[in-house]
Amino acid sequence: MIKSTKLLKQNKISHGFFNKIGGKSSGIYKSLNCGPGSNDNKKKVEENLNIVKNKIGKKIKKIFLVHQTHSNKYIFIDRNFKQTKNKPKADAIITNQKKLPIAVLTADCAPILLHDNKTNIIAAVHAGWKGAFKGIISNVLNLMKKKGCVKKNITAVIGPCIAKKNYNVRENFKKKFLKKDRNNKIFFSTKNNIIYFDLANYVKSQLKLNKITNIDMKNIDTFNEKNNFFSARRAQKSKHEDYGRNISIIMIN
Repeated sequence: MIKSTKLLKQNKISHGFFNKIGGKSSGIYKSLNCGPGSNDNKKKVEENLNIVKNKIGKKIKKIFLVHQTHSNKYIFIDRNFKQTKNKPKADAIITNQKKLPIAVLTADCAPILLHDNKTNIIAAVHAGWKGAFKGIISNVLNLMKKKGCVKKNITAVIGPCIAKKNYNVRENFKKKFLKKDRNNKIFFSTKNNIIYFDLANYVKSQLKLNKITNIDMKNIDTFNEKNNFFSARRAQKSKHEDYGRNISIIMIN
């Protein structure tokens, strides 16, 4: 489990970015696959989620996950929230409830954990290029602001995600970003006629645009096998038919 030095200063919360070590799954899902949406054995995934839950805190509620769709949608959980059988479709979770671990799943996309140390509101965000491009970061921060958060009190942590050197994209991908904002060219580079995209720094730029200054970037590449993270791109390169999911989690104590 990887932690943020900035979030560790806040004793009101617990958090962690988990890689694929320390679970019960086998094969291409070895070992801490936390993705219920993967084709892994459902019982094993549930056991893995319990392992994570117990590392975050004892006697706490089940980890709250959403059905992620690479959107800009979020869900806010307060004491009036009614849980349904089906997971809500969203890519971010915000809450002010204690002992409720919220988490996002990634396999190269950027996980973001947020905490306002005055209101004690937290958020977990799944920011792939689509969600970040569509404005999920702004949407989450605007909701937090509506709930009384002040941007100078918010700490944001960008967890492990695919590094620029391993994130090759097509020309039309780059054009889409440049059409939105010419300044986005700084997140692209070309080497041997291959275009590369800097997801982590694009996500960081979106936080900065929203006046968030207290930012921690983990700078750990999920594609690099030595780092022991699940990677959709690495799985694709290895011609695997599926892949495991890493979990990033935060909870108000």
